[in-house]
Amino acid sequence: MQRYDNYINGQWQAAASFAPNINPSDTSDVIGEYAQADAEQMKQAIAAAKAAFKTWSRSGAQQRHDVLDAIGNEILARKEEIGTLLAREEGKTLAEGIGETVRAGQIFKFFAGEALRTGGEWLPSVRPGVEVEIIREPLGVIGLITPWNFPIAIPAWKIAPALCYGNAVIFKPAELTPGCAWVLAEIISRTALPPGAFNLVMGPGSVVGQLMTQSPAVTAISFTGSVSTGRSILQATAERGAKVQLEMGGKNPLVVLDDADLDVAVNCAINGSYYSTGQRCTASSRIIVTDGIHDRFVAAMQARLATLKIGQALDKSTDIGPVVDQRQLEQNQRYIDQCLQEGGTLAFGGESIRCETPGFFMQPALFVDTTPEMTINREEVFGPVATVIRVKDYDEALAVANATEMGLAAGICTTSLKHATHFKRHAEAGMVMVNLPTAGVDYHVPFGGRKASSYGSREQGRYAQEFYTTVKTSYQSA
Repeated sequence: MQRYDNYINGQWQAAASFAPNINPSDTSDVIGEYAQADAEQMKQAIAAAKAAFKTWSRSGAQQRHDVLDAIGNEILARKEEIGTLLAREEGKTLAEGIGETVRAGQIFKFFAGEALRTGGEWLPSVRPGVEVEIIREPLGVIGLITPWNFPIAIPAWKIAPALCYGNAVIFKPAELTPGCAWVLAEIISRTALPPGAFNLVMGPGSVVGQLMTQSPAVTAISFTGSVSTGRSILQATAERGAKVQLEMGGKNPLVVLDDADLDVAVNCAINGSYYSTGQRCTASSRIIVTDGIHDRFVAAMQARLATLKIGQALDKSTDIGPVVDQRQLEQNQRYIDQCLQEGGTLAFGGESIRCETPGFFMQPALFVDTTPEMTINREEVFGPVATVIRVKDYDEALAVANATEMGLAAGICTTSLKHATHFKRHAEAGMVMVNLPTAGVDYHVPFGGRKASSYGSREQGRYAQEFYTTVKTSYQSA
């Protein structure tokens, strides 16, 4: 069994223990054993990053561009290899794995360009003979904590801007999906980054993650994951005044109005609710449907769900792969059982199933006869489970859509320009889609939500500089 080490201060370092990386499509397939860092290795990574920041923060724009561009080019050149690894360790279909890998490469190349476009402002002072210069500078050591559901894209959209603006990085990937993180680190290790500017520290969050959030040498933390973990990070970092960026999930609505194109609405719901096995923070888990189209929509959803093939992620004919592990499968089932107990009707699926290989497979579940107060409509399930909430009209649909403590994404299917425009303005979400799935965003525009879904400045695109830099204002006598 091949073992994969951590990458600290420009060197590959073994650990006292290693953990297996198991394929959720085929639990007999162990991808490898990955290092589990202890507190001492995290301390080494922090010290290395702090020392490297002095050099990397003063690097030139061309140097940063070349490093990021080289990373992006290699990811794109190896998209099928990395995409296959992604499908093996996370359970996305092969097409989705390759697509996510391409996105990661594009993100690095985008920020390669941004390294050449960083600028500032020159302003005259209100005082005669005084000039004002406003520039952005890197923060310092950035701790990055990423989830298992997008094991290369989310690391890319954190690592690329952090390095682009001259910060040093400590990257802690999710324990369930270390494979893509290691490959990314191996690619980065062969660039012209100074030792310590990038560090990969794999291991349990209770050890390495906690130490990262508590260390005074770590200037900022960017985290994507659960609401509970995000809030604990916020509390830990607030005490020492660190900068924090949190993306913490969603309970996203998809509104379907009477005037919607039925095929468009079903396509949006199937894609947004069930692709990637529903394991996306932008998944449309609440489908809010008005009376006039409700029955036709539900019937069309049942028919479409019946055509989807559930199976091995590497099988090119598979539409939906497995959930990520046994724990997630059991959590999905608990939500299904609870919804049935609270009065929901299971209109399709919801059962665990067997495939040719041992894995964590389940039929996508569709509930009807649900109400906004039900647990399944208030808490994030994070699986291929969606509910239909019946409403009388657009006004009630909008009210129900906004009746959640989260506010990441929201969608509407309608042919009415009036309702589409109103929804874009009044949906309480960071991202709004019209006649498109709630899941699926571009890499060059801001990503993030409102309310309990997000905290801090946006990720991706040019808006990323708000988090990864600080503003300096200088005055000079002319």
